[in-house]
Amino acid sequence: MSSRVSADLEKEEEEEEEEEEEGGEEESDNPTEVKMSQIVMPCHSNHRQELSVGQLLKWIDSTACLSAERHAGSPCVTASMDDIHFEHTISVGQVVNIRAKVNRAFNTSMEVGIQVSCEDLFSDRHWRVCHAYATFVTQRTDAGKKVILKPIVPHTQKEQVEYSVAAERRRVRMLHDDIIKDLLSHGSVLQADSSAVDNAVAAEKTKVESVELVLPPHANHQVNTFGGQIMAWMVNVATIAASRLCQAHPTLRTIDMFTFRGPSQIGDRLLLRAIVNNAFKNSMEVGVRAEAYQEDGTHRHINSAFMTFEVLDSYGKPCTLPRIRPEPLEGERRFQEAIARKKIRLDRKYIISRKQGEVPLSVPWDPRNQVYLSYNNVSALKMLAARKKWRLSSEKDMVRLYTLEEKSMLSFKVEVEVDVPAYRAFCLLAELSNRPSWDTHYQKCELIHRVDDDDFLYRVVTPSVRQGGVGSPTSASQGEGMIQDFILLASKRKPCGSGDPYVIALRSVSLPTHPPTEGYNRGEVLCAGFTILETKNNMSLISYYNQASPEVLPYISTDIAGLSSSFYHTFCSCSQYLTMNRLQSASEEQTGQYQASNTDSPTCDDEDDSLSAALCSTQL
Repeated sequence: MSSRVSADLEKEEEEEEEEEEEGGEEESDNPTEVKMSQIVMPCHSNHRQELSVGQLLKWIDSTACLSAERHAGSPCVTASMDDIHFEHTISVGQVVNIRAKVNRAFNTSMEVGIQVSCEDLFSDRHWRVCHAYATFVTQRTDAGKKVILKPIVPHTQKEQVEYSVAAERRRVRMLHDDIIKDLLSHGSVLQADSSAVDNAVAAEKTKVESVELVLPPHANHQVNTFGGQIMAWMVNVATIAASRLCQAHPTLRTIDMFTFRGPSQIGDRLLLRAIVNNAFKNSMEVGVRAEAYQEDGTHRHINSAFMTFEVLDSYGKPCTLPRIRPEPLEGERRFQEAIARKKIRLDRKYIISRKQGEVPLSVPWDPRNQVYLSYNNVSALKMLAARKKWRLSSEKDMVRLYTLEEKSMLSFKVEVEVDVPAYRAFCLLAELSNRPSWDTHYQKCELIHRVDDDDFLYRVVTPSVRQGGVGSPTSASQGEGMIQDFILLASKRKPCGSGDPYVIALRSVSLPTHPPTEGYNRGEVLCAGFTILETKNNMSLISYYNQASPEVLPYISTDIAGLSSSFYHTFCSCSQYLTMNRLQSASEEQTGQYQASNTDSPTCDDEDDSLSAALCSTQL
């Protein structure tokens, strides 16, 4: 093992220890959890004596399916698999440990989280290999009835976070297929000139076509073609295509999110086609398509996937790859779409996959990364709200101020219960333009851009610490005594199930149309926002969170120290604002009550119905 890989493993082990310390709790006995351990034998490996990704995918799919069926109590099928990034390879003789458990059940679909780690039996070292999220749907009974899933009850902080963020991941999946179309149709991705490449390899040279006959050993316990087997066959042809371009042995790094489109049975012929769509400096994208057919039948599209390969040198660093010359028409389309998908991968890795503290405060906003910024915005607030170590700092007339200290980060929470229905409070607080009427920390709030029904961009102006008198001027920063402004992305979400809160999440972004201006100190908000939970007697529990950045800290330092009650007065004003505007029209009230009590219905049912119809008898 190279020194570079060893250093990476040591860093990951340290991160895992830190995560365990932050969790500070024992693992719960989750009834849906399934564990699988496999020692890697030579029959599981490739020519480099490393575990083949196809075999790993089989084990992942089996473990996830068993977890889903344990919760459902009935047969389940794989609907989709999110992006999988393989951080390390696994050698012969090492042990693969796979853990899968249901994060959240919706109506007839559920999200299963899968963690894959490797264990070296001789050094007693453990490290992460990959993690994945799979969506499974239940099959109808013999009588044709739906199997409605019972809800998941999270017990630990980690389970609560996964449960809460699962709804946001689900939203991203539903939008995933439209993102590339939008990128290309609106010209958001610069079109590359595929003809002006010297010594490029013709894409036709990388074409692979292979037929597999589905036999009983390839079937699952439902007598359909095992989904893990289909994925393994797809990886095989993709690897051959990548090898033809680089004339070396490539390493599979990433499999993009994919969806199973239809069933396959014993006796089917599976036609697998692969081709290199585009080659970048150190990576290449290979597209794979799987079709099933009987001897005299029509071809049925089973699955399509996009895989990213690298070629590593003896030090484990990516090598420079030859360029590709695409085929006319369809090849050119795939060439340009590969550029769009690379942009999406970078956005997902840069915005979604990073820990909150690793993401720059003001990520540049544009329509291409809006979906992922919105996801990061909401999921960060949900993760902050799920923390267990909140400490009560002060309380006055049922307004409670909590603090949370983690390493160098200070977060605070203000909590109050109001006699206003949750949906009405959500509508009022989501109108950020009205916040200056009750919050002295907001001098001005103007709507810059309405992205869609759930996301908005605002410019907020706040008084300086000295001018506003709402905090202690303890900071000696450059902007002290100067009015501050913020460019905020506001993302609002209705509950996706009973017990879920309404969410209004805020984070800083940067806009080229609104650069910092003279006379204003541009502030940053890392993570802030409201959660609104319906309580008894049609009341609401309002919680405001803020992960304090240096620009925010002076406003709250005296409150946390117990020297001021500005937050108390602010939230009294908030309560009065909500109470005064409590009444609404009958039609709006009925709409709000319907949406609050049927949040699993309109969106979730539609998706589950479509999945069930398309995958009624599909493979794992």
